[in-house]
Amino acid sequence: MIDIDNRQDIIPVGPGLNQIIEGVVRETLALENFPGEADVSVSLVNDEEIKELNRVYRGVDSPTDVLSFSMLEGEDNVQILDMPVMLGDIVISLERALHQSEEYGHSFEREVGYLAAHGMLHLLGYDHITDEDREVMRIKEESVLDKLGLRR
Repeated sequence: MIDIDNRQDIIPVGPGLNQIIEGVVRETLALENFPGEADVSVSLVNDEEIKELNRVYRGVDSPTDVLSFSMLEGEDNVQILDMPVMLGDIVISLERALHQSEEYGHSFEREVGYLAAHGMLHLLGYDHITDEDREVMRIKEESVLDKLGLRR
């Protein structure tokens, strides 16, 4: 199940944006050959809310574009047979996404799709600490976006 919660009122969100996010989540799971069903929560927020989350959970007192909170990390993760796997939560700042889409010269929808793909890969255990890891993530992100027609 994919739960999308729009918690901001600055950037209009229509059904098309929700369809893009759902498509990205599904396509990322397919790319990774994820077995079975998964539960993913996506919250769409403003810069103020993501700044607070970034401060509380990462110790960084500034807004960011996307945060991921994986349920697969840690020792408390329990999988119940025949139930969807709770992957975790993705939080996307739509203000940041709009700014970055203008800065990078592509559509707002592509930027939100990219952030959703980036967040999904984090939920699935990927990171970008090293250059090699960053390249692996970038290739996977672009593959998901290309399959959905979200090109630059």
